[in-house]
Amino acid sequence: MMAADKNVGEMNMLEGELCPFCHNKTLTLMESERDVPYFGNVYLFSMDCDSCHYHKADVETEQDNGPVKYTFEISSEADMKVRVVKSSTATVKIPHIGSIEPGEASNGYVTNIEGILNRMKKQVEVLRDESEDKEDVKKAKNILKKLTRVMWGQEKLKITIDDPKGNSAIISEKAVKGK
Repeated sequence: MMAADKNVGEMNMLEGELCPFCHNKTLTLMESERDVPYFGNVYLFSMDCDSCHYHKADVETEQDNGPVKYTFEISSEADMKVRVVKSSTATVKIPHIGSIEPGEASNGYVTNIEGILNRMKKQVEVLRDESEDKEDVKKAKNILKKLTRVMWGQEKLKITIDDPKGNSAIISEKAVKGK
């Protein structure tokens, strides 16, 4: 299969590239541009391999914003819809619950608060299901209950996103931006 360049709307796609992991020519590279209201233009990049299912994605802003830190208090079910831009260099922290750390396997994405909480829930569910320690299983179950109550607007929770490259944001008037 030959590599092919395609423009799909505002998306550039390159197919048939060599995968760095399985070494098959089944890697698809994609780049698109999106205007995120109140944040600006962002570029979305992704790599997906049809053979080994390798996936990597990231988000970069059009302009250099410098380091940023956003803090947001989730206090209602309506907060689940608040837009979040998270780059692969960002750290997401939820006190007493867990974190999403930057690193080689970290992805960037555009989502919302609910999407971040669902990712956190999946991490906790894996810990609950794989742990042999009854105390760890109990803690995981309590965290899952807390996250569910937060998602239903029954409990408050604070979330922070810290990005040394400034490619992340919580887009809400309630979000506190710092450096």
